Amino acid sequence: MNDRKQHVVKVAHQLFIDKGFQATSIQDILEYSGISKGTFYNYFASKNELLMAIFKKNYVELEKERNELLIGQNRSDIEIFIKQVEIQLKTNRKNNLISLFEEVMVLNDTDLKEYMQQGQLKNISWIYQRLIDIFGEKRKPYLLDSAIMFMGILRENLKYHQRANESNANIGHVVRFSVKRLMKIVDELVESDDQLIQPELFESWLPDCRRPNLAFQKKLHHSIFILKSTFIQNEKQSKSTELLDFIEDELMESKSPRRFLIESAILSLKTFGRKEIEKDLLQLEQFVEEYFGEASF
Repeated sequence: MNDRKQHVVKVAHQLFIDKGFQATSIQDILEYSGISKGTFYNYFASKNELLMAIFKKNYVELEKERNELLIGQNRSDIEIFIKQVEIQLKTNRKNNLISLFEEVMVLNDTDLKEYMQQGQLKNISWIYQRLIDIFGEKRKPYLLDSAIMFMGILRENLKYHQRANESNANIGHVVRFSVKRLMKIVDELVESDDQLIQPELFESWLPDCRRPNLAFQKKLHHSIFILKSTFIQNEKQSKSTELLDFIEDELMESKSPRRFLIESAILSLKTFGRKEIEKDLLQLEQFVEEYFGEASF
């Protein structure tokens, strides 16, 4: 995303917070961002698409912060998970994402509602994968139900804790309290051998039914993360991050991934000529081949 487009996203985000999404017109966005109507529509097909870009931008930044906490750490350490959840809640609060989400969910806009609901499913999917990291494969059959219940417990605890304490609300305390309850839930589900929702069914609810299974998603995401980490402090960092984000979005979000563009992005990464990324790029190529079901490079 170029600087000018980022500026429009930032200005629109603030307007949506101050005036509300519905009350903010495209003309308001044009005036406050200093762009023409033609430039706006060159960037976004609609105000809805702009709102989606705001949520996506915040999600990408959140994902980066959560992943940085895992560098050099044991993925099964529940303290890291607690910090990751804290970051998410603080990001939501700082950017007023919950109020925007709540406004959209009462609108009669099917596309926006579907986008927000898919965002919720992605968040549950992230929690589910982290619980597998923490509790292990043997408990996996019970961890999707645990992730869903944890989301509900965390949301309600946070809402009423904030109401009771107003400006003195302690997000860290709420997260730790809720995670303690989560650990008991996992133990109880395992002991009773009880299961409500099958993980395979959950996968079919994610943004695209053609979407790879969760194991593949996890492998791909880790590969992208490693490559991004390698490019840190490099003069090509910005461009490489943009290319890697594009590859991940095409494979994980697009209903019709454009193979030729993915291949072109990988070839561009190769031109950076860094020997330390050759092995990781080869692994990324293999994941792409796995996705499409045949070799192409």
